[in-house]
Amino acid sequence: MSPKILTHISTQLAFVIAAIVIAIMGVTMIGFGWVPHLSLLLAICVLLAIGLFKGLSFDDMQAQMASGVMRGIGAIYLFFFIGLMIAALMMSGAIPTLMYYGFELISPEFYYLSAFVLTSIIGVTLGSSLTTAATLGVAFIGMSHAFDANVAIAAGAVVSGAFFGDKMSPLSDTCTIASSVVGIDLFEHIRNMMYTTVPAWLLTVLLFWFFSGDTAGSNLSQVTLLQAQLIESGLVHSYAVLPFVALVGLAVFRVNAIYTIISTISVALLITYWHSAPSFGELGGYLFGGYAPAESLALGEVAGMLSRGGVQSMFFTQTIVILALSLGGLLTALGVLPALLSGIKASLTSSGRAIFAAAMSALSINVLIGEQYLSILISGTSFRSTFERLNLHPKNLSRTIEDAGTVINPLVPWSVCGVFISQALGVPVLDYLPYAFFCYLSLLLTLIFGFTGVTISPAKSTEPKNKAV
Repeated sequence: MSPKILTHISTQLAFVIAAIVIAIMGVTMIGFGWVPHLSLLLAICVLLAIGLFKGLSFDDMQAQMASGVMRGIGAIYLFFFIGLMIAALMMSGAIPTLMYYGFELISPEFYYLSAFVLTSIIGVTLGSSLTTAATLGVAFIGMSHAFDANVAIAAGAVVSGAFFGDKMSPLSDTCTIASSVVGIDLFEHIRNMMYTTVPAWLLTVLLFWFFSGDTAGSNLSQVTLLQAQLIESGLVHSYAVLPFVALVGLAVFRVNAIYTIISTISVALLITYWHSAPSFGELGGYLFGGYAPAESLALGEVAGMLSRGGVQSMFFTQTIVILALSLGGLLTALGVLPALLSGIKASLTSSGRAIFAAAMSALSINVLIGEQYLSILISGTSFRSTFERLNLHPKNLSRTIEDAGTVINPLVPWSVCGVFISQALGVPVLDYLPYAFFCYLSLLLTLIFGFTGVTISPAKSTEPKNKAV
């Protein structure tokens, strides 16, 4: 027997309940500084009370919550393997080696462009915008003074590159969530994002090239120090990039994400035992708790860059995903999401309008709540049925919520990413916001492509589609 849901709720009441949920999360997260988990649990408790008042049984609401979680179960499983892969890529030297050679790209003459390109590369290898900003980003801000560079422009370059990596890396949790919440393969999602991401990246390169030439210094001592620390770690080997070759090769041939990640981990472990021999006890500790260099090594800032990965590092994100999907299922049980969508359903008759609505939803959640994960999860869950009704491939939705969700969060001063990055770099959000070109170019391009039909894929054919349904 199917669980009971409310079908007669008015659009006005749905807006009131949605406003209550947003107020709960906004006040607790922004005002009280709560972690998202507590805010989500409080919102769930309030919705359970409303459901009981409306005559729904706990079993019915619990069934809908479980149904909501099942929509993202792929992401929850995938996170385990991503945690393993990050640890394996660290201990094998794949990520440290790519970082070492990436530092060769820094040019005093094209300092802002160097900062953007390098943080883009490291962001993809780390899969974490915040880690990239807190490590490499801090180093660039420090070098800005030696180069007599504009700190705000340098911070904008760091943020742009870090969030390019967060958006496009198969190691990124936001990338995994966006693909799983709409039900598509991780690498299919990444390939489709290239249509908006590559042009945005190239335009950003041009803009930072335009700003180049006004840096006077040429002191690369800090770069040399970071490279020396990477060498000291004992992880830099030319052959260590082979796991990345395997990862890219299997992704190009459209191998399932889980199989691709398992294969990459296997190659990384073979390389690990080629140049070092951790005991199986140490190996288990790294795979679960994350790789960490030996404390006897004087690695300075690099130690923080290399201490990453492990199954345990995924728990925070996995639990957010479970709670947010549960909240979405509960909103469905109460009839809130169906009522809200029915209120705008008549206007959502084309790909352009549907993409605009989904993008504005993700952007609004970022502004109102300041939470990156929730902007992706709630928008993806809410508009999935709309895209199905319009016969639009779900990869259009996953790309939209990344372009309007993932990369917009650092532009909101009170958001999780905005607060963290401004504190880590020592540059206010409003100072670097005008120069975070990649972030708002991604949003602009996804809206333009939505209304023009360019790169928009229908569900049952390969021809672009943007006509009314």
